[in-house]
Amino acid sequence: MSVPRQTTAGTGSAEGPGGTGRAERRPVLEGRVAVVTGAARGVGELLARKLSARGATVALVGLEEDRLKEVGERLHGEYGHWYADVTDHAALGRVAGEIRERFGRVDIAVANAGVANGGPFASSDPETWRRVIEVNLVGGANTARAFLPDLLAARGYFLQIASLAALAPAPMMTAYCASKSGVEAFAHGLRCEVGHRGVGVGVGYLSWTDTDMVRGADEDEVMRELRERLPWPSNRTYPLGPAVDRLVTGIERRSPHVYGQWWLRGMQGMRGYLPGLIATVGKREMRRFEPRLAGIAKGLVGAGGEADEAGRTQRH
Repeated sequence: MSVPRQTTAGTGSAEGPGGTGRAERRPVLEGRVAVVTGAARGVGELLARKLSARGATVALVGLEEDRLKEVGERLHGEYGHWYADVTDHAALGRVAGEIRERFGRVDIAVANAGVANGGPFASSDPETWRRVIEVNLVGGANTARAFLPDLLAARGYFLQIASLAALAPAPMMTAYCASKSGVEAFAHGLRCEVGHRGVGVGVGYLSWTDTDMVRGADEDEVMRELRERLPWPSNRTYPLGPAVDRLVTGIERRSPHVYGQWWLRGMQGMRGYLPGLIATVGKREMRRFEPRLAGIAKGLVGAGGEADEAGRTQRH
């Protein structure tokens, strides 16, 4: 479950032959304890690996125990993995206590766990639609509630992963857009409440990024074509690595806003115009795709969605 810690950089003096006479700068994340939910795959997995490479001790939280263990075994330093459904407040509370007991502190918590579905709202499965809201929005809030005492003690940092969907809600993604708009608003409100006590709160925005979730959505021909018809640059799928690098930089800087793709920052200034523009384009595109909408799958998308549905079946 854990491996010996390995430091990634020194903290002593560079005096001596060939030295500069100046002390080496300690990496920002060296010695910090970071919790990442949804750490079994995608953004969460790579984020955990990059935080570990920068000297952080990482607590992996998710639904896929075997995959969490595999992720942990590839990390550079000390780690632990915990099975928990982020919609279960009591379970997350127990996990927070175990992490505190194991590592002594929590400096960073990343609410990354998320699921998605696609298709028209009118024909969506009510339970699946609700599950997206519960995992993404309620799960993010549960993560903050569970680890906030530790973050207050450490004057730490909470990062909520949101999405382009929070900036530009679109058709065929009502649950996902609602949940990501919700977590953005939640994080902004939380920042106002805890900032004076030294806790930083950030929102991470990602466009379509090469993860199991996006690949799963692209398996549906209509959803893939609809995305491809979006205006540039929002119609591209972006590589995972650079996006996660930007998230790590945001964590190191305790940034209030972190943009996984460079152009998302510019979207902030356009938010007032986007609903009308998207509505105009959406009417045209929905009319085009309407004869094919009945064939869209109604379940959660991607391997992570499959794991969530399997976990719910086992728990029930």
